[in-house]
Amino acid sequence: MKTPPVPEDREATAAGLLLGAARHSAGRTTAVFLCSAASAAASLALPAVLGRTLDLLLRRSPDADPWLLACAALIVAEVLLDASVALLGGTTSARSAAWLRTRGVGRLLAAWPGHATRFPPGDVAVRLTANATEASTAPVSAATLGASLLAPVGAVVALFLIDPWTAATFLAGLPLLVLVLRAFARGSSDSVASYQRVQADIATRLVEALAGARTIAAAGTEARDRDRILAPLPELAAQGGRMWRIHGAAVARSGVLMPLLTVAVLAVGGIRLASGDMSVGELLAASRYAALAAGVGTAAGLLGSLIRSRSAARRAAELMALPAMTYGARTLPPEGRGTLELRAVSVRREDRAVLAGVDLTIPGGTSVAVVGRSGAGKSTLAAVAGRLTEPDGGAVLLDGIPLGALRRDELRREVGHAFERPVLFGATLGEALAGSSPMSGERVRAAARAASADAFVRLLPQGYETPPHAAPLSGGELQRLGLARAFARAGRLLVLDDATSSLDTVTEHQVERALARDVQQGTRLIVAHRLSSAARCDLVVWLEEGRVRATGPHQELWRSPEYRALFAPPEAAEPPAPDLPSAAAPPTEPSGHVAVPGPTEAEAADR
Repeated sequence: MKTPPVPEDREATAAGLLLGAARHSAGRTTAVFLCSAASAAASLALPAVLGRTLDLLLRRSPDADPWLLACAALIVAEVLLDASVALLGGTTSARSAAWLRTRGVGRLLAAWPGHATRFPPGDVAVRLTANATEASTAPVSAATLGASLLAPVGAVVALFLIDPWTAATFLAGLPLLVLVLRAFARGSSDSVASYQRVQADIATRLVEALAGARTIAAAGTEARDRDRILAPLPELAAQGGRMWRIHGAAVARSGVLMPLLTVAVLAVGGIRLASGDMSVGELLAASRYAALAAGVGTAAGLLGSLIRSRSAARRAAELMALPAMTYGARTLPPEGRGTLELRAVSVRREDRAVLAGVDLTIPGGTSVAVVGRSGAGKSTLAAVAGRLTEPDGGAVLLDGIPLGALRRDELRREVGHAFERPVLFGATLGEALAGSSPMSGERVRAAARAASADAFVRLLPQGYETPPHAAPLSGGELQRLGLARAFARAGRLLVLDDATSSLDTVTEHQVERALARDVQQGTRLIVAHRLSSAARCDLVVWLEEGRVRATGPHQELWRSPEYRALFAPPEAAEPPAPDLPSAAAPPTEPSGHVAVPGPTEAEAADR
């Protein structure tokens, strides 16, 4: 299987994701910035108006009343604008989080199944919940940070206009503040990333334990597994403590530095007032502007939020980097019967050849069992045949058309699957069996009867209207429902990947008879482990170490002791199956192209 590409520039990928979230909520983000900028403008105008009002009041000027009203209006405007920023910020972040989650889930489900499973379920849950939430605050934090810098910059300009000496006094301490913020940004980035990584590790362990709850209970290892799940907690606490120590140090340093600068500005202003170079109102305005200029220290909080968002976006971006399954625009020829061809198909996984140059041709309408020892590549061959895995080399064709060139709806309509451990999705069992295709209830029930599932579904209190999670199903019953779902959607090719392993012999035989008689005819590719399954198929494909060792009717292959050993130890092997009339199969070589003869018309009618 091809390894998912990992972006070389993860920072650029995370930045692109954050920009995408900002574009998705561009209108609201712009409104946040404008409201924040307007609030900053009001806060900048207020000290000057207050200073002017104070000077007029001290002179008992009749012109003070309009200035008092202006002060009240600016205060009210600032309060309302801040409230708007809070409201818009919350809705914008929620909207961005929804966009990130929708995009992440969509890419996860659209990716090749084998690629998506490289992320443990717990880790995926953290990326789509906590990480998406933290990343979603980036547009608002960036807009607020940009607007929040207007007030300090404007305050410094106002100080220059009031008295250059007060402004110079403030600027003298600004380099120290820049050093504080720089150290904060460097330390926070690493600690936040480590914290999020450990958080995902705990979630992964918890999900794994919940999935294996019966095993834990049966083994009596509750205490051991509890300790295993919570083992990363000390590291989580350490990284969290480190993160908050860095944040606290930055806040403390800026919290000490800013008041000192404000006091220094007031001291210089007092000297200028005593010398007659400033009025009382100007001193009041200078003190307010010094406080506003000192507000640049609050940027540490917004900067920390952006750092957490960037780190979370890196993790979310890894989901977005999963390669999506691609489809073509072609359709299958109407006269085709499901002829399957594998041409020099190779699949590698973790530097190991799972399939190595497999050449195989299966005529339409043939029932073929794929057998071999564990690790021989049976399930991989089934996945490649149904295009759930893309081969690293070679091509797979159905009725002469490459699977990758088919339209999505065409491929999924004509190629059906049933698995060893099926999962049912839908509000009801009937909906789960029908899948995404519009399907009559009678067709669903017919498929369930063919899979020997109709009887026990009808015994449920709500029958086919029973929610899947409310149905007490055994492993065999669940597998039969998985078969019913596949039978309902059977097309030219039906791939059964060990889909009858949990069925008893009698039920398995009933299902196979119904498959041959009641399900739409087509090619059957069956990954088989039981002797009976292989014996009932028209032909058998024998895989060994990722290669086709031999193909032919079961009766012919049974003459090989090594073939018999696939189903039982040599000393316990069953007696050879009786010779049955069948079309002769040509001898094959492991590396040669295998052309599998199809069933005769009489055989097809008998099935």
